[in-house]
Amino acid sequence: MSYECPSWTIDPANGECRMTKKSMRLGIIGCGQMGEALLRGMLTAKLVTPDRVLATDLAEERMKTIVQRYGIHGMRDGRAVAKGADVLLLAVKPQGVNELFAQLRGAVSDRMLVISVITGVQLIRLEAELGGKAHVVRAVPNTPTLVGCGMTAVAGGAHASADDLRTAVDLFNAVGATLVVEERHLDAVTGLSGSGPAYAFVMIEALADGGVKAGLSREVALQLAARTLLGAAQLLLQTGEHPGQLKDRVASPGGTTIAGLRELEAGGVRAALINAVEAATRRAAELGQGRK
Repeated sequence: MSYECPSWTIDPANGECRMTKKSMRLGIIGCGQMGEALLRGMLTAKLVTPDRVLATDLAEERMKTIVQRYGIHGMRDGRAVAKGADVLLLAVKPQGVNELFAQLRGAVSDRMLVISVITGVQLIRLEAELGGKAHVVRAVPNTPTLVGCGMTAVAGGAHASADDLRTAVDLFNAVGATLVVEERHLDAVTGLSGSGPAYAFVMIEALADGGVKAGLSREVALQLAARTLLGAAQLLLQTGEHPGQLKDRVASPGGTTIAGLRELEAGGVRAALINAVEAATRRAAELGQGRK
């Protein structure tokens, strides 16, 4: 069953707007890796059907591929997409925002929900560029969204309602998990969750290198390292226990794990990860302010 969203009709008796429900018409502007991942997840979860999706991309060949792959409607530009959508997803590169806003000027209604995953573009600018009263939600997903295991944080703008946020959460839950935060925390979300997969890849690579040094083949070592991090994360999420408690259960007195943990502490791994999140958060704030 496809997702339902608000629609407004005029009551002929008194001329007032009355909210009804209808199948959502989703518009997507920008069909790169992230835009396609979100589209695929929403179609798989049956939140929307292909015949109710309008999309466009600057790259004509890319757009043709997406249309053929998913059976959606390809449109000539962002304005055409916005005119036919109930919920509009903005997934363009930051360098394309000026052209995007020029296309959307006057095309976004005050009742449309606009969800932006554009890096660094804050709610105050999105609202101003889209007419001042648009229902805007800003989202920060990460790259595991590409395989349905993403982590996304969303923040609502001045005119976004609780229903708008619920809709955004439902949509991003199709590609992972979603949290609602205040916009002032999104730079920290970027520093931790947005950049975090890269930190995890470094840890997987380093663990695999250690396995190779200890005599394992590269293929076996990579499988062990990746599955170990995946399993540890699942154990924490499913038990809800503090990571320190779970760590202590593995570290027997005088055993192998505590010997390894001692080397991690000596190497400053904990401090390095904290510093990495802080540095990435600062950089996210700089990009949001237009600093190169």
